[in-house]
Amino acid sequence: MKEKIVLVGGGGHCHSVIDVIEQENKYEIIGIVDIKENIGKKVLDYEIIACDDDLEKLFKNCENAIITIGHIKSNSLRVKLFEKLKNIGFNLPTIISPLAYVSKYSKIDEGTVIMHNVLVNANSKIGKNCIINTKALIEHDCIVEDNCHISTASVINGGVIVKENTFFGSNATSKQEAIIYSFIKAGSLVK
Repeated sequence: MKEKIVLVGGGGHCHSVIDVIEQENKYEIIGIVDIKENIGKKVLDYEIIACDDDLEKLFKNCENAIITIGHIKSNSLRVKLFEKLKNIGFNLPTIISPLAYVSKYSKIDEGTVIMHNVLVNANSKIGKNCIINTKALIEHDCIVEDNCHISTASVINGGVIVKENTFFGSNATSKQEAIIYSFIKAGSLVK
């Protein structure tokens, strides 16, 4: 029997995470938490069943949660929700698409989602509450700290350190052994 999971956030990023969870086939999605006005609406095939105020009540029936709010302009809501879920006692599993390749010599921390066609190479460490988005490449010996978003089709080359709370834009590429922080716009070359 599959473990139950609740998704926190019902926007566009939620659509992609639902697809990854269904493909991974480890969890049964019991519903989505979003703003009060959206309760009863559906996201793909799943109902919005609660708002943030109901999280403690939900925890009684479901101990797993994953944050399905994206991170573009700011990740402050993702960070706040992660802390709130942990304080309630939720388990925030690592979600990894079966279409991704994650080296057995890498480490992925809790609450991080690895999307389709991601490649995480040997001896890389990815922190908590990260989004490693579709087709991103994390090369060998990288460290991606907590609460980062590595966007679609971006390349983090060998030995790079991505500091906490960084947004690394789509198609951006880093030189090897760079230290990256804050906001990197799409298509950038980071030296």
